[in-house]
This record gives sequence, C-alpha cells and structure tokens, in this order.
Amino acid sequence: MSTTLSRPTAGTWTIDNSHSSLDFKVRHLMAAKVKGRFAEFSGDIIIDPQIEKSSVNVEIKIDSIDTHNQDRDTHLKAGDFFDTEQFPTATYKSTNIVQKNQNEFLVEGELTIKGITKKVDLETEFNGVVQDPWGNSKAVFSATGSINREDFGLTWNQTLETGGVLIGKNIQLEIELEATYQQ
Repeated sequence: MSTTLSRPTAGTWTIDNSHSSLDFKVRHLMAAKVKGRFAEFSGDIIIDPQIEKSSVNVEIKIDSIDTHNQDRDTHLKAGDFFDTEQFPTATYKSTNIVQKNQNEFLVEGELTIKGITKKVDLETEFNGVVQDPWGNSKAVFSATGSINREDFGLTWNQTLETGGVLIGKNIQLEIELEATYQQ
C-alpha cells in the first residue's frame, strides 16, 4: 500500500468511525491529566477543488463518552455537565478552511454543546490518501485544538482544600480521522 500526499479527490468522504478517534484530556487536581474519548460520532468531509470551499460536518453522541471510569462517565452525562437527556449530541461544522502549506490546514468552525455554539479552530494535518485492502480510498487527517468547557455551560467544579479546583477549564482535543471516499 502506498500513501500519497496529493489532495484527496473532490467529493464526499465519510468518516470511518471504527478507524477514527475523538479524544480529549483535562487537568484533574490541578496537576494530573485525565483522558477520555467519544466512541460514537459520524460525519462527512466535503473536498472541493478550491480547498477553502471544502467543509467538515461532525455529529458526536455525547452518551458515548468514555473516561475509563463508569462513575465519572455517569456524572459527565448528568445535569452537572452534558445533560445528555436534554442534549444528546454535539456538532462541529466548519466555516472556513485555510491552507497553511501542502499538508497543514487551519479548520475554522463552530462547535455546539448543550445548545451553545462557539468558534473552535482545529490545527489539521492531512496525512495522505491510502488504498485499503478492499479497494477503498481512505483520506487520513490528524487535528488538535482546545476549548474552555465553561464557554459551553460545563461549569461544575469543586474547590480543593489546598487551593485550586478539581477540574481544569481547558480541554485539549486530539482527533484522528480516516474517511472513505463516497464519490
């Protein structure tokens, strides 16, 4: 299998959830970092011949959150945080794509969590197009970004006896995507 860094073919590329990851990490106890992920998400990447007209649309099932601790996950799904009964999904929709060099892009977009929409930019790297063993073209991307969770109404916290807070405000995002060409 060969990898090429030429631009993906124009058209629709559907995110392959089984070979992609949407991970995050946040400070805990002011020093440690807790990692988690959303296991269920879907979306499309529309590649236009004019890269700035391309787009990304993703829907995330918040109930699929996994931090490797069932009690914490249950709390995150409850009203103190995501309130998944009322807000079962989050969405990300690009508003602009800026090509920085051959394989690096700034994807500017809007993230909606709990009905609150904020601008979120993702530093994105195009890692190439690969042909899988079944003849499918796969475009591979990596992206990073950060959000302030309080901007989305995720404000629950506890003050520590020694000063500081239990949970940090800044959430680091780490995304790995494989997308299958749909034509």
